[in-house]
Amino acid sequence: MNAVRAIDPSIMMKESALQSLLAEYGALAVAYSGGVDSAYLADVANEALGQRARILLGDSPSVPRSEVAEATELARGRGWNFEVLFTDEFANEDYLRNDGTRCYYCRSELFGKMREYAENSGIAILAYGEIVDDLADTTRLGAKAAKEFRVVSPLVEVGLTKSEIRALSEQRGLPTHDKPSFACLSSRFPVGTRVTVEDLAKVERAEEALKRLGFKQYRARHHGDTCRIEIDPIDIPKLVDEATRQAVVRDVTAAGYKYVTLDLAGYRTGSTAE
Repeated sequence: MNAVRAIDPSIMMKESALQSLLAEYGALAVAYSGGVDSAYLADVANEALGQRARILLGDSPSVPRSEVAEATELARGRGWNFEVLFTDEFANEDYLRNDGTRCYYCRSELFGKMREYAENSGIAILAYGEIVDDLADTTRLGAKAAKEFRVVSPLVEVGLTKSEIRALSEQRGLPTHDKPSFACLSSRFPVGTRVTVEDLAKVERAEEALKRLGFKQYRARHHGDTCRIEIDPIDIPKLVDEATRQAVVRDVTAAGYKYVTLDLAGYRTGSTAE
């Protein structure tokens, strides 16, 4: 087993500040996705507040079933006060038309459900896993929704970055410490392409195939009857190996696509908005 790397004392001071900040809230509802940042926030909140920290996972057709299962297993394994909230963004035409503002409506739906849950539970404060790295993108529509719903960002308040959260997560034994970045399945649709539950299922099946074949960082971008695969450039030789290539074509066409293409530029965030 690999030894956990020593962490700079200044980073540990940030975690101590986070623990104090969360304890001051008294009670808290945390938006949890199973990703690196929200899992870390949930774990520290549980440590600071115990059962007064409510860890809430938003579930909808845009979240792969495997992600829900993994997030649920982690939450229950860590003993968090965990619940699943079912969100209804697919009933909102503003979300479905995917005109570039989709993330705003998704976050608004989640925070609205969280606020309702919190009010019924006597909780005044909502939190989510925004980090310092996120502040560089001034167009983030999720942040706009968070501001409207008065959702706090404790990780930003204490100045934590992604690399620091990964290091602190590893020290805590969180399996998410080295988890690749992930976004909801609706992000696989180009801006202007309507999002449907049926097409989301195709994307999910295609990405599960890539996951089974051992790829870690991947996206199955939806372009009608064509699936444009993005993977980490370092994995391109693996995919074009004849046996793996045949398996990818077989499984992605079985997912419902007529054509399967590989994007030689490799994985990158936001390519459906290019």
